[in-house]
Formats: sequence, structure tokens, C-alpha cells
Amino acid sequence: MAPFRAAADATRLYFQNPFNPLTHTQMGRQIAAACEVMERTTRRYGKPEFGLPDTVVGGVRVPVRERVVWGRPFCNLIHFERALERPRRDPKVLIVAPMSGHYATLLRGTVEAMMPRADVYITDWIDARMVPLAEGKFDLDDYIDYIISMIHFLGPDTHVVAVCQPSVPVLAAVAVMETRNDPYAPSTMTLMGGPIDTRVAPTAVNDLAMSKGIDWFRRNVIMTVPFPHPGVMREVYPGFLQLSGFMSMNLDRHLIAHRDFFQHLVKGDGDSAEKHREFYDEYLAVMDLTAEFYLQTVETVFIDHSLPRGTMRHGDTPVDCSAIRNTALLTVEGEKDDITGRGQTRAAHDLCTSLPEDMKAHYEQPNVGHYGVFNGSRFRAEIAPRMIDFILTHSQDNRARVARAAAAAASPSGPAALAPAPAPAPATTAPAAAAPDQPARPARAAKGDPLDRILLASPQGVADDLKAITGVGPKLEKALNGAGIFHYWQIAGLTAAQIEELDARLDFRGRIARDNWIEQARRLAETVG
Repeated sequence: MAPFRAAADATRLYFQNPFNPLTHTQMGRQIAAACEVMERTTRRYGKPEFGLPDTVVGGVRVPVRERVVWGRPFCNLIHFERALERPRRDPKVLIVAPMSGHYATLLRGTVEAMMPRADVYITDWIDARMVPLAEGKFDLDDYIDYIISMIHFLGPDTHVVAVCQPSVPVLAAVAVMETRNDPYAPSTMTLMGGPIDTRVAPTAVNDLAMSKGIDWFRRNVIMTVPFPHPGVMREVYPGFLQLSGFMSMNLDRHLIAHRDFFQHLVKGDGDSAEKHREFYDEYLAVMDLTAEFYLQTVETVFIDHSLPRGTMRHGDTPVDCSAIRNTALLTVEGEKDDITGRGQTRAAHDLCTSLPEDMKAHYEQPNVGHYGVFNGSRFRAEIAPRMIDFILTHSQDNRARVARAAAAAASPSGPAALAPAPAPAPATTAPAAAAPDQPARPARAAKGDPLDRILLASPQGVADDLKAITGVGPKLEKALNGAGIFHYWQIAGLTAAQIEELDARLDFRGRIARDNWIEQARRLAETVG
């Protein structure tokens, strides 16, 4: 189509030239409009920008900077850094975008709504046609490994939000982490419009998978990346096929939209035409998926229903959702969702049998379809505030406060008995007020001490081998443990003020910065399992 598209674009420019007498005629406007419609519907759209330069935090508009903080061949982790004048204790929220054709920028509205109250990170999946074959495969197991690695990178008290397709791998990743008693298991997970159990209220998408079978998909929708793309010879499920499937479900709506676009151009209604361009610039930008990921997802989620049946495995590890005990669960659905049927996401509650009821919540948004679950005015007004409230309610800080309050109410000696002793060394066990599945409180908590939030009275589970950090020997490890540092994530999360205080307290003489402990600890934290 490239030659025809080039000819259409040249013709459009000819009939939009102000020096051409035909430009101002009805026929000229119709020809120019028809050529633009043809050019735009056959164009290959590049990856859009997030375009979120600022946000409002506490009534003050602050700049926002996108920064890649973690990267692998098939995904980057983007952090939306807010230039705050004062540090805030906002929750860390990892938004897992769908790897299903569209780019992560489709969740621009989700990110924008969360930024005022949260420290937001998002998965930016990379177009498979742009990944060289030498980088190896990428399947559903790799997807789960990526999620676990990112959660390890972000450290404790992370909150995960999965939008649509990633609901299954996110739930599986949390189940695997809880099975391993992973101290980095997230505090909450929010599953939005995800196909947890597609046997419930099946849609046209689910019926197609069941009627065709995995061999049909392997024969008919898998293609090879052509030259000159970097991923030449890689087998992929092309994004344009995924897009065709989505558009065919509401073909009449898209045809009407393009007819209206043509009429707006002829009438000179620039504002309406520009709204159409903005929407379809995003909607028509698609990426390819690796064949192994696509086929494994179709088979696992839509044909075998492995997760709800309890037969799903991550490598050699069974995915047992009943192992989830510490990660609170929120599910969100749309009343008019025609891609993920009502009840498919809520099915996660039936799988997480070990979670107490007060750690589960479900919300169904009236009068919204699939995209309204994570974008639009109803999402901003109704869904996002509920998500933030759930996240704050089940953050580790709030859980610890509730546990301390309950212990204080039950204690005959009152709250004063719970005050930490000012001993020079941390206690060997966590304070009695801490819940058994929560991190121990700091060993020392002098008012205004910047280390108050990072030091622990005892390790969370098994202490990490701090000697793996270059520059840390047995003596320094013992000193760090004595100060209340037992894990990589504690070192990886040190702020400038905490580093200065730790330098002064343990007389490190700048060793932390000189030996780059922070970056080393971040890399090591990703390997904790």
C-alpha cells in the first residue's frame, strides 16, 4: 500500500494548496478529504508519547520526568518522577500494561489519574519486531519472571495494578512469590478487566479461541518478521492482526467514525477532525507479540483455563493462588465490557482462598465498556479514587498502625508498653505489636532520624548476604546488621539524608557512594527469590 499511500498524500497536498483554484471548491475539498482518510487508514503508526509533562500534587502543579529505571530486551520500566519540593510518603504503584497489540501509552489516562496520589511506574513493552532474534525467546513464563524482577527492583510495600491481559500473569506472579515466602510480595494487587476465568460469561473473543483450537492459531496468525526490521526472522503475532480483530468487533462504529471524519474535513470543522486524529493516532499504533508468548497465553488462558482449574505452572512451580496470604486483592470490572465478560475478573476472589475477606474487594463500574475500566471520566471520578483508597488502606504502614492499635487496646499496660527500647543493638525479635506477616519496626526511632523508616529490628525472613556487595566484608556486614540493615532493598532505597546519617553513625567515610552500593544492591535485589 505504500505507493498508493504516497500518491494519496501528494494528491491531498495538491488540493489543499492555497494557490490551487480547486482548493476552495466542493470537489477539491472532497478529494482532499478522501485522500487523507485513505492515507491515514493505511499508515503504519509509530509508538505514541505519554505526553505527561506535569501533574497536580497537593494543589500544586509540579513537573514530571519520564525515566527508564529498569530494562530488559522485551521491556523497560518507566518511572514518572515528580519534582516535589518535599518528599511525600505516597505509595509505589507498578502499573502492568497489557502486551496485547497496543503500546503502554494506551494507559496514559490511568497514569495521569494516579500520579497526584502515587509514585507511578509502568511497564513499557517493546515491539517484538524490534528485538533481534539473538536476544532469545519471550513466553508467558518470561513475562511472569519480568514482573517478579520488577517488584524486587521496587522493593517492599509495592502495589501492582494489572490492566486487562496481564491480570493472569500478575496473579500468577504473586502466587509464585507467596509460595516462596518472598519478602518482596506486593502489598496489594488490583486486577482490572482481566480474563482470570473466561468460562464465566464468555465473549466473542473467548468463543473464537475455544472454537478454533491452538493449532489453528499457530497455522493462521503466526508470521515471520521481514527484513529490514531488527527482529528479522523472529516469529510473531503481528499487531495489525490484533487490531483487525478489535476493530471487527465494532466495525460499524469505526466506519461511522471515519465517515464523520470525512464530512468534518469537507465542512472545515477542524476541532472535530483533530479529535478523530488524536484518537486514531493512538488506537492504530500497534506492536507485534512474540509467537511463543501469544500461543502460550491463548492456550493457558482461553483454551485450557489453567489458572482457575489449578493446573497452571510457572516452569516447574505450580501456580497455587491459595498460597496468597499477604497481598490484598481488588478487582474492577465494567458493566458493558464486551472483551472481558462480567465475572471473569471477580473469579480471582474464589481462587485466593487463604485471603481473609477484609483483604478482598470488588467494584463494578456501571455503564462502561472495556476501555472505560481504566480510562475516561468515569475512571477518574469513580474508579481511581477507590483504587487509591484500597492501596492506602492495605499499605504496610497502615497495616502496622492497625496492628499496633489493636495490640495497644488489648495490652493491660497501655500503649506506653509498646515503645521501642533505646538499646544500642536491635532486638532479636520483632516487636509484639507487629503482625507476623509484616516487617518489623525500626530498632531505634529517634524523632527526626532519617533512618527511622529503613532500619529493622530483625530480618524479614532470611537475611540477605550483604557481602555480595563489593566493598562489604564480614566486619561491615556485622556492623550493618547491628545497625538494623539486613536486606538489599534497604540499601537500594537509601536517600541522600539516610546515607549521610549512616556514614556518620558507622564511620563509613563515604564508602557507600565510592563503591556504588546503591546500584549494586538494586541489581542484587532483583535476584532475591
